[in-house]
Amino acid sequence: MARPQDPPRHFISFRKIFRMILPKGSSLSPKMLDLLNTFEENLAGRLTKLNPTSCKDFLSFSWMRNAMQSLCETHAEIKHLVTALELSICDWDDVWIEAYFDDSVKLLDINSTFYHEILRLKQGHLHLVCALPDLDSGSPNPFLDAWEQHMSSKNSEVDRVFPIMDSLSQTVELPNIKNSPKEKVMMQALYGLKAAALFICSVFAAAFFGSAEQLVDVRVAGTCLWAEAFVDLQTRANTELSNMQLNGAGALLKELEAVETGVKKLRAAVQDGASVEGQVLQNMKSDFEQSMEKMYGGLDLLAREVNGFFRVVVLGRNALVSNLRLIDYASDEDEDSVEDLKASQGIKE
Repeated sequence: MARPQDPPRHFISFRKIFRMILPKGSSLSPKMLDLLNTFEENLAGRLTKLNPTSCKDFLSFSWMRNAMQSLCETHAEIKHLVTALELSICDWDDVWIEAYFDDSVKLLDINSTFYHEILRLKQGHLHLVCALPDLDSGSPNPFLDAWEQHMSSKNSEVDRVFPIMDSLSQTVELPNIKNSPKEKVMMQALYGLKAAALFICSVFAAAFFGSAEQLVDVRVAGTCLWAEAFVDLQTRANTELSNMQLNGAGALLKELEAVETGVKKLRAAVQDGASVEGQVLQNMKSDFEQSMEKMYGGLDLLAREVNGFFRVVVLGRNALVSNLRLIDYASDEDEDSVEDLKASQGIKE
């Protein structure tokens, strides 16, 4: 995954000149209020859909794909909101621009760690594929041992994820915008996206790294239309994850837990040369193969969604960088034009 472009560093003065001529006042017109309400209602709907009707649906690859898709959809709606508001980069305060760049880099770092964990799990699948041909023999299988050793190894990037999420959680707050109604709508929408992204990333981290204790408790403003759906989903997620750990689940991911269970059964069946009826062993092998295929297929589809969100965030950053560079270019052109005009009029400093 390529690193995003860095924002230019000299873009302050020109935008501030534009903001000096913008109308004051933070009250929202009916049009802007409708745009904000529509965004927040849609976000509430996505969060409600993620609230599982059954504990069996939670932390499956299907749920995780839907969670990533919801983030991509919310990010896409942010882009539509920018267009509908006719929002120029000149309407943004420098503080919020810098915060957006900082937050997006952190999300990309977290996302990249998830992607590498998916690759690690897919690499482990190769050990299981090699183990299948020897399962019929009923003798100890070294490839199952190799799989367990691989799974016990640690993703080197894990230690970075939780501090990054803690850092993000400290800045999840509803911005107080006083001067620009357009900016007020935009920043409140970004606040919703940030809260949803942090919550979903926190659940992903718990699922991938088996640590429900480090879930981030995201506090949100009750005035937002999506707040109730968010709190309900977060409460449900915390409850389900806690119950999983209390029940002794080795892996929090449903599909991975099924594979782990299959490996334990097969190892027990052939341990110390224990004799197992042929048909029983075949049934165990068949169930194991199905669990393997389900996990690998789920990982493959989830990797696409995780990579898709990475791409969406990078494109959003790059679009903002391009707009800032255009402003810098326009600023330079205007300064040159002023100097040319002074020279033609014989004006001296």
